[in-house]
Amino acid sequence: MSWFEVIILGIVQGLTEFLPVSSSAHLRILPELAGWQDAGASFTAVTQIGTEAAVLIFFRHDIARILTAWFLSLYRRPELRSTLDARMGWYVGLGTIPIGILGLLFSEQIKSQARNLWINATVLVVFALVLLAADIAGRKQRGVADLTLRDGLIMGGAQALALIPGVSRSGGTISAGLFLGLTREAAARFSFLLAIPAVVLAGVVNIPDVVNPGGGPGSAPSLPQTVAATAVAFVLGYLSIGFLLRYVARHSVLVFVVYRILLGGLVLILLSAGVISAT
Repeated sequence: MSWFEVIILGIVQGLTEFLPVSSSAHLRILPELAGWQDAGASFTAVTQIGTEAAVLIFFRHDIARILTAWFLSLYRRPELRSTLDARMGWYVGLGTIPIGILGLLFSEQIKSQARNLWINATVLVVFALVLLAADIAGRKQRGVADLTLRDGLIMGGAQALALIPGVSRSGGTISAGLFLGLTREAAARFSFLLAIPAVVLAGVVNIPDVVNPGGGPGSAPSLPQTVAATAVAFVLGYLSIGFLLRYVARHSVLVFVVYRILLGGLVLILLSAGVISAT
């Protein structure tokens, strides 16, 4: 792949990772529309480390506070176990289990069958309607302080659906949060924190595929190209976090719903006409 292609993919990753539009679907669809080689699931997973690094920096104070309270509640100060920060540590940790288990069990399918454009485009449309239903039906009365273990587990299960490109990690977890009565901003904030362990681990696991040029699916870009794309994704991802939090605090998710339906519909039309290939 050319440097131009991987930089563009890094830009797309950074701009779409935190929006409920599925960055992985965009990294699958764009090369097909442009006539480029598919960079693969491993490239996507590794570049997501860049956007998660942006989350670590953006929420560094929250993360440090949560980790400190969680560790202290385990070993030195059990009275902290009921505090929000200590509970958040458990919610994020336990909420990561579903995507970790499913990611390991279906790793080969995620890198192959799940990247079929018929599936990706259909899922874009279907989960756009799920997001819309959640935004309409959700009471939006509960803040971050009202999160429970049940919320963490349900949103963790929703995050696991994002292993299929087109669902969207943030779209799935925000939808679940809205159905649970969380405000849009609270659902988005927890979605960012919940994604950190899963995305970082997935990226680390897939590094061998981009380090080894013959390592299978996702090995088309070179290591320097992947590093550059990851750096670009980091910068734009950092800027995107603040935008999304401000946006969802004041607006509905309708613009993302419409965009998903239009993109998914376009891909389905092009596939039906034989203009692009599904695999």
